[in-house]
Amino acid sequence: MTSAVRIQILATEHWSLLATRSLIWNEIFSRATMFLTVLSGAVVALSFVGQATDFGEEFHLVSLFLLPVILAVGLGTFFRVCDANDDDVGLVIGMNRLRRAYLEIAPDLEPYFVTGSYDDQRGIMLTYAADAKLHPIRWLSATSVLVGVVDSVVAGVLAGMVCQASGWSDVIGLAVGIVVALTTAGLLARIPLRAIARYREEHQPRFPTPGDVIARERGA
Repeated sequence: MTSAVRIQILATEHWSLLATRSLIWNEIFSRATMFLTVLSGAVVALSFVGQATDFGEEFHLVSLFLLPVILAVGLGTFFRVCDANDDDVGLVIGMNRLRRAYLEIAPDLEPYFVTGSYDDQRGIMLTYAADAKLHPIRWLSATSVLVGVVDSVVAGVLAGMVCQASGWSDVIGLAVGIVVALTTAGLLARIPLRAIARYREEHQPRFPTPGDVIARERGA
């Protein structure tokens, strides 16, 4: 098989993976937008109900009806975004392997590649950030993290509203709301962390970054 045919086959697969990644990211943005739209609409509705009822019993009833719906939508969004991130990592691994094949055919092109061409953790991070490691701010600003934070706040508010509806004092309701929010945040954080740990245990790279490449990068 000639090099031209090999490149054509690799390029076809490369564009297929790229199109799939585009669909995944479009779904992530659509899901997050849908959740935030539902959340903002519910907040506006609750503000009108609160003004009309002077934040009385009717306001609490409407809140206890809307907040579980918002939380359910938010949790569904969070789980789907985390799942989509896992799928995206698999596609990045495939694209890195294809780049390695390109460079095996034309090794003189390596200086022009800024994304990874190895399928180990270092190569994957290079593709995501054009660097061997991601800055912590990028982790904190990820869509899944932001959705998880909003879900935790909604869970805390819902818990506080339940306490108020049960006749408990505002101080107790606030304390319970904070505890529930922090607990929810901790439980949600375990999902992507466990996915990362599972990836590190199960993933067997076919093209790990050679030691001389790492030494050369550190020397630079």
